[in-house]
Amino acid sequence: MADSHASTPLAHQFEDLEQQHEAASLGMWIFLATEVMFFGGLFAGYTIYRNLYMPGFDVGSHLLNVTIGAVNTAVLICSSLTMALGVRAAQLGKRHALLTFLILTMALGLAFILIKLALEWRHDYLEGFAPGLNFTFAGPNAKSVELFFCFYFAMTGVHALHMVVGMGVLSVLLVLAWKGHFGPERYNAVETAGLYWHFVDIVWIFLFPLLYLIGGRY
Repeated sequence: MADSHASTPLAHQFEDLEQQHEAASLGMWIFLATEVMFFGGLFAGYTIYRNLYMPGFDVGSHLLNVTIGAVNTAVLICSSLTMALGVRAAQLGKRHALLTFLILTMALGLAFILIKLALEWRHDYLEGFAPGLNFTFAGPNAKSVELFFCFYFAMTGVHALHMVVGMGVLSVLLVLAWKGHFGPERYNAVETAGLYWHFVDIVWIFLFPLLYLIGGRY
Protein backbone atom coordinates (compact mmCIF):
# COMPACT_ATOMS: atom_id res chain seq x y z
CA MET A 1 0.00 0.00 0.00
CA ALA A 2 2.76 2.45 0.94
CA ASP A 3 4.80 1.56 -2.15
CA SER A 4 1.78 2.05 -4.39
CA HIS A 5 1.12 5.48 -2.87
CA ALA A 6 4.78 6.52 -3.20
CA SER A 7 4.84 5.59 -6.87
CA THR A 8 2.00 7.91 -7.89
CA PRO A 9 2.97 11.42 -9.08
CA LEU A 10 -0.01 12.98 -7.27
CA ALA A 11 0.54 13.97 -3.63
CA HIS A 12 -2.35 13.21 -1.29
CA GLN A 13 -3.10 16.87 -0.47
CA PHE A 14 -3.99 17.76 -4.08
CA GLU A 15 -7.12 16.95 -6.05
CA ASP A 16 -5.40 16.48 -9.40
CA LEU A 17 -2.07 16.92 -11.20
CA GLU A 18 -3.01 20.34 -12.53
CA GLN A 19 -3.62 21.68 -9.04
CA GLN A 20 -0.34 20.17 -7.86
CA HIS A 21 1.55 21.77 -10.75
CA GLU A 22 -0.02 25.18 -10.12
CA ALA A 23 0.82 24.98 -6.41
CA ALA A 24 4.45 24.11 -7.14
CA SER A 25 4.75 26.98 -9.63
CA LEU A 26 3.10 29.43 -7.24
CA GLY A 27 5.44 28.40 -4.44
CA MET A 28 8.50 28.99 -6.59
CA TRP A 29 7.22 32.37 -7.84
CA ILE A 30 6.63 33.48 -4.23
CA PHE A 31 10.16 32.41 -3.34
CA LEU A 32 11.53 34.29 -6.36
CA ALA A 33 9.61 37.38 -5.23
CA THR A 34 11.59 37.30 -1.98
CA GLU A 35 14.77 36.94 -4.02
CA VAL A 36 13.79 40.00 -6.07
CA MET A 37 13.45 41.99 -2.83
CA PHE A 38 16.83 40.72 -1.65
CA PHE A 39 18.67 41.63 -4.85
CA GLY A 40 16.58 44.80 -5.09
CA GLY A 41 18.20 46.07 -1.90
CA LEU A 42 21.66 45.49 -3.37
CA PHE A 43 20.71 47.18 -6.63
CA ALA A 44 19.15 50.14 -4.80
CA GLY A 45 22.25 50.67 -2.65
CA TYR A 46 24.48 50.37 -5.70
CA THR A 47 22.38 52.90 -7.64
CA ILE A 48 22.44 55.47 -4.83
CA TYR A 49 26.20 55.33 -4.32
CA ARG A 50 26.88 55.18 -8.04
CA ASN A 51 25.00 58.46 -8.48
CA LEU A 52 26.86 60.00 -5.54
CA TYR A 53 30.34 58.88 -6.66
CA MET A 54 30.01 58.46 -10.39
CA PRO A 55 33.65 59.39 -11.31
CA GLY A 56 35.08 56.71 -9.00
CA PHE A 57 32.58 54.10 -10.14
CA ASP A 58 33.45 54.92 -13.75
CA VAL A 59 37.16 54.37 -13.04
CA GLY A 60 36.45 51.14 -11.14
CA SER A 61 34.29 49.77 -13.94
CA HIS A 62 37.06 50.33 -16.48
CA LEU A 63 39.44 48.34 -14.31
CA LEU A 64 37.29 45.24 -14.80
CA ASN A 65 37.88 42.82 -17.66
CA VAL A 66 34.82 43.31 -19.87
CA THR A 67 35.82 40.38 -22.11
CA ILE A 68 35.62 37.94 -19.22
CA GLY A 69 32.29 39.43 -18.18
CA ALA A 70 30.94 39.06 -21.72
CA VAL A 71 32.14 35.45 -21.94
CA ASN A 72 30.40 34.63 -18.67
CA THR A 73 27.25 36.31 -19.94
CA ALA A 74 27.29 34.07 -23.01
CA VAL A 75 27.91 31.02 -20.81
CA LEU A 76 24.86 31.78 -18.66
CA ILE A 77 22.63 32.46 -21.67
CA CYS A 78 23.62 29.06 -23.07
CA SER A 79 22.91 27.46 -19.68
CA SER A 80 19.40 28.95 -19.71
CA LEU A 81 18.85 27.36 -23.12
CA THR A 82 19.99 23.92 -21.96
CA MET A 83 17.88 24.25 -18.79
CA ALA A 84 14.79 25.09 -20.85
CA LEU A 85 15.48 22.12 -23.11
CA GLY A 86 15.85 19.95 -20.02
CA VAL A 87 12.44 21.03 -18.73
CA ARG A 88 10.91 20.19 -22.10
CA ALA A 89 12.61 16.80 -22.11
CA ALA A 90 11.18 16.08 -18.65
CA GLN A 91 7.70 17.05 -19.83
CA LEU A 92 7.98 14.67 -22.77
CA GLY A 93 9.43 11.86 -20.67
CA LYS A 94 12.72 11.77 -22.58
CA ARG A 95 15.03 10.51 -19.86
CA HIS A 96 18.30 10.47 -21.81
CA ALA A 97 17.71 13.95 -23.22
CA LEU A 98 16.92 15.23 -19.72
CA LEU A 99 20.13 13.74 -18.36
CA THR A 100 22.11 15.29 -21.21
CA PHE A 101 20.66 18.77 -20.75
CA LEU A 102 21.05 18.68 -16.97
CA ILE A 103 24.71 17.71 -17.35
CA LEU A 104 25.26 20.47 -19.92
CA THR A 105 23.58 23.03 -17.67
CA MET A 106 25.74 21.99 -14.73
CA ALA A 107 28.88 22.09 -16.88
CA LEU A 108 28.07 25.63 -18.03
CA GLY A 109 27.27 26.68 -14.46
CA LEU A 110 30.57 25.23 -13.25
CA ALA A 111 32.39 27.02 -16.08
CA PHE A 112 30.83 30.32 -14.98
CA ILE A 113 31.86 29.81 -11.35
CA LEU A 114 35.43 28.81 -12.26
CA ILE A 115 35.83 31.76 -14.63
CA LYS A 116 34.47 34.15 -12.03
CA LEU A 117 36.33 32.87 -8.96
CA ALA A 118 39.51 31.22 -10.21
CA LEU A 119 40.22 33.60 -13.08
CA GLU A 120 38.57 36.98 -12.63
CA TRP A 121 38.51 37.32 -8.85
CA ARG A 122 42.06 36.00 -8.60
CA HIS A 123 43.19 38.57 -11.17
CA ASP A 124 41.36 41.36 -9.33
CA TYR A 125 43.00 40.37 -6.06
CA LEU A 126 46.49 40.23 -7.56
CA GLU A 127 45.95 43.62 -9.18
CA GLY A 128 45.14 45.10 -5.77
CA PHE A 129 41.40 45.64 -6.23
CA ALA A 130 40.16 43.68 -3.18
CA PRO A 131 38.87 46.08 -0.48
CA GLY A 132 39.98 45.14 3.01
CA LEU A 133 42.30 42.42 1.75
CA ASN A 134 44.56 43.85 -0.92
CA PHE A 135 43.51 47.25 -2.20
CA THR A 136 46.50 49.14 -3.56
CA PHE A 137 44.87 51.36 -6.18
CA ALA A 138 46.26 54.86 -5.74
CA GLY A 139 44.78 56.66 -8.72
CA PRO A 140 42.18 59.43 -8.74
CA ASN A 141 39.05 58.94 -6.61
CA ALA A 142 40.69 55.97 -4.86
CA LYS A 143 38.13 55.89 -2.04
CA SER A 144 35.12 55.82 -4.35
CA VAL A 145 36.89 53.24 -6.54
CA GLU A 146 37.27 51.09 -3.43
CA LEU A 147 33.56 51.57 -2.72
CA PHE A 148 32.78 50.40 -6.25
CA PHE A 149 34.78 47.23 -5.70
CA CYS A 150 32.96 46.64 -2.40
CA PHE A 151 29.71 46.54 -4.37
CA TYR A 152 31.33 44.53 -7.16
CA PHE A 153 32.55 41.74 -4.89
CA ALA A 154 29.38 41.75 -2.79
CA MET A 155 26.99 41.59 -5.74
CA THR A 156 28.94 39.10 -7.84
CA GLY A 157 29.69 37.05 -4.71
CA VAL A 158 26.03 36.74 -3.75
CA HIS A 159 25.21 35.86 -7.35
CA ALA A 160 27.93 33.19 -7.39
CA LEU A 161 26.51 31.76 -4.15
CA HIS A 162 23.12 31.45 -5.83
CA MET A 163 24.82 29.65 -8.71
CA VAL A 164 26.36 27.17 -6.26
CA VAL A 165 22.93 26.55 -4.72
CA GLY A 166 21.52 26.00 -8.20
CA MET A 167 24.26 23.51 -8.96
CA GLY A 168 23.33 21.60 -5.82
CA VAL A 169 19.68 21.48 -6.87
CA LEU A 170 20.61 20.28 -10.36
CA SER A 171 22.80 17.56 -8.82
CA VAL A 172 19.77 16.19 -6.96
CA LEU A 173 17.66 16.37 -10.13
CA LEU A 174 20.37 14.53 -12.04
CA VAL A 175 20.30 11.64 -9.57
CA LEU A 176 16.50 11.49 -9.69
CA ALA A 177 16.49 11.66 -13.49
CA TRP A 178 18.99 8.81 -13.61
CA LYS A 179 16.56 6.75 -11.54
CA GLY A 180 13.73 7.54 -13.96
CA HIS A 181 11.84 9.71 -11.49
CA PHE A 182 10.55 12.24 -14.03
CA GLY A 183 8.01 11.90 -16.82
CA PRO A 184 5.02 13.60 -18.49
CA GLU A 185 3.05 13.44 -15.22
CA ARG A 186 5.94 14.20 -12.86
CA TYR A 187 8.20 17.09 -13.87
CA ASN A 188 7.32 19.85 -11.37
CA ALA A 189 10.73 19.67 -9.68
CA VAL A 190 12.58 20.18 -12.96
CA GLU A 191 10.32 23.05 -13.98
CA THR A 192 10.58 24.91 -10.68
CA ALA A 193 14.37 24.41 -10.63
CA GLY A 194 14.39 25.86 -14.14
CA LEU A 195 12.58 28.96 -12.91
CA TYR A 196 15.22 29.44 -10.23
CA TRP A 197 18.05 28.94 -12.72
CA HIS A 198 16.57 31.44 -15.19
CA PHE A 199 16.13 33.97 -12.39
CA VAL A 200 19.79 33.72 -11.39
CA ASP A 201 20.77 34.14 -15.05
CA ILE A 202 18.56 37.22 -15.38
CA VAL A 203 20.20 38.78 -12.32
CA TRP A 204 23.56 38.47 -14.09
CA ILE A 205 22.09 40.09 -17.22
CA PHE A 206 21.52 43.15 -15.03
CA LEU A 207 24.84 42.91 -13.19
CA PHE A 208 26.93 42.81 -16.36
CA PRO A 209 26.03 46.28 -17.73
CA LEU A 210 25.73 47.85 -14.28
CA LEU A 211 29.24 46.80 -13.25
CA TYR A 212 31.21 46.38 -16.47
CA LEU A 213 29.80 48.98 -18.87
CA ILE A 214 29.71 52.20 -16.85
CA GLY A 215 30.62 55.14 -19.06
CA GLY A 216 31.01 52.96 -22.16
CA ARG A 217 34.21 51.44 -23.52
CA TYR A 218 36.80 53.28 -25.49
